[in-house]
Amino acid sequence: MLNICIFLIIFLQSNRQLSKMKLIYSLSLLCLLSYTAAKAQNVVKRDPEIEGMLNEVSATNLEMTIKKLVSFQTRHTLSDTLSKTTGIGAARNWIRSEFEQYSKASGGKLQVSFDTFVQPADGRRILQPVTLKNVLAILPGTDPEDKRMLMISGHYDSRVTDVMNIKDFAPGANDDASGVAAVMELARIMSKHQFSATLVFIAMVGEEQGLYGATNLAKRARAEGWDVNLLMNNDIVGNSYGMETDLKDNSSVRIFSEGVSPVETKEQAAARQSTGSDNDGNARQAARYIKEVGERYVDQLSVKLIYRRDRFLRGGDHTPFSQQGFTAVRVTEMNEDFNRQHQDVRVEKGFKFGDLPEYVDYGYLQKVSRLNLAVLANVALATQEPQAVTVLTAGLTNKTALKWTAPKGKAPVGYYILMRETSSPVWEKKTFVTRTSVNMPYSKDNYYFGIQSVDSEGHESLIVIPRAGR
Repeated sequence: MLNICIFLIIFLQSNRQLSKMKLIYSLSLLCLLSYTAAKAQNVVKRDPEIEGMLNEVSATNLEMTIKKLVSFQTRHTLSDTLSKTTGIGAARNWIRSEFEQYSKASGGKLQVSFDTFVQPADGRRILQPVTLKNVLAILPGTDPEDKRMLMISGHYDSRVTDVMNIKDFAPGANDDASGVAAVMELARIMSKHQFSATLVFIAMVGEEQGLYGATNLAKRARAEGWDVNLLMNNDIVGNSYGMETDLKDNSSVRIFSEGVSPVETKEQAAARQSTGSDNDGNARQAARYIKEVGERYVDQLSVKLIYRRDRFLRGGDHTPFSQQGFTAVRVTEMNEDFNRQHQDVRVEKGFKFGDLPEYVDYGYLQKVSRLNLAVLANVALATQEPQAVTVLTAGLTNKTALKWTAPKGKAPVGYYILMRETSSPVWEKKTFVTRTSVNMPYSKDNYYFGIQSVDSEGHESLIVIPRAGR
């Protein structure tokens, strides 16, 4: 476009008719604006480095990981911890050993450990105190000024129909070896790259007994002052067929997110109510981000935003992080198959029940894993969020004045101003600017706004909703 404009300008200038000067000026301005717009629009693009990582996500590796986890017979939280081949102890040791292999391949950058704690008896699903272990692999960020931690999790414990049955075969292929396989595959790939923010890959324990592994880690994160920018909890992400409804969907995935934080203060509640921002909590914004970036990078995958913290009356390992005030969402398949989930492995009337590896759709799991990778990489490579984002309310006007300050650490090349109508579930318009204040010709009564920073490669930060100010 720029080359064509230059050619036309030179051609017209070679004809010295004065009457054409206005045309030359207009054309020059048009070309400049077109070039500037095109240059700004190019900020929204697919990063070749991220695409390269996505191409490494292997359905074969995911299948091998699930089958290995199933081979431990049961991964019940209270099962054997001494055997090298059976039970929760053998499973967590194997996960750790795989993380350690990834660390060697990364030159030792990946820091592997157990998050060990004693879970007291609860009189329900934990009958006596027990030592439990999450498995962590941490890839430190390269920017010392960037304290963000981006987490991906799945739970490695499993169960059958009786949640207290610690001996029978509990394969847990989809619930949740699928999530752990995604976590491990991303750790394998992403540990060979560098990111500004810190990445944390987690295999949680105790989910089926009461979210105990996640609860311990979330409390530790709060106590130690971790800046958990986002947790993506992958739980039940490998099945594409809902037998009960006879629906097969290998091109959709659900993101569950809450609209209002459970740790909201009275002052924050009053501000939310006065601005009508009930649908704009941090988790809800993260879900919108996941949809945009995930669909940008992963073909044949539609991200469905579910405006609930979790499924109806149910919970997952993102819930304790939410309860500690962190931004956390649940990633899960479109159609759960309850003939497979939490079932004793058996045959009744010719039908085989049980959460077995042959019922996992590994091509679908590959796409969901790529979704997670694209989002985590895009955020981790991006500059941090803009600060002090404010919508100015000094006077009554049908325009919207916004201002903010630059993020900490690495400077962005610019910012996106996001807009949507109040009835829209997703952002509808993105405007690129390089300054830190703007007066939009749209009413704050009729639109919601958000701001995110953008770097030279087009990586966007998470979205910040402006607060009212003067």
